[in-house]
Amino acid sequence: QVQLVESGGGLVQAGGSLRLSCAASGLISRVNDMAWYRQAPGKQRELVASITSGGSTNYADSVKGRFTISRDNAKRMMYLQMNSLTPEDTAVYYCNANIKLLVIGQSPRDYWGQGTQVTVSS
Repeated sequence: QVQLVESGGGLVQAGGSLRLSCAASGLISRVNDMAWYRQAPGKQRELVASITSGGSTNYADSVKGRFTISRDNAKRMMYLQMNSLTPEDTAVYYCNANIKLLVIGQSPRDYWGQGTQVTVSS
């Protein structure tokens, strides 16, 4: 009923930039908060940045000043501009969104994308 599809990952040298995108599609009534998470090998998944439907943002301390989260509500898209990348940013990045479906009586719930790999070489 809902798909979240990430794109934009890849291999980049330290100091470089990447822009991730997340597209939400399906029987969607409303997309509420959205967020990017990441999971490095052997580590727990962690919140990178989040954004409300009104545009308020929150960032992990490790990415503040380097990453920028944004969204286009009309297109149901979310983005993550990542600058000054370091090898410590290497991880699978996941899109997360709280979505209300076009189903009467069903509460909003969280959905996840399949992830996109970001690898930063030193």
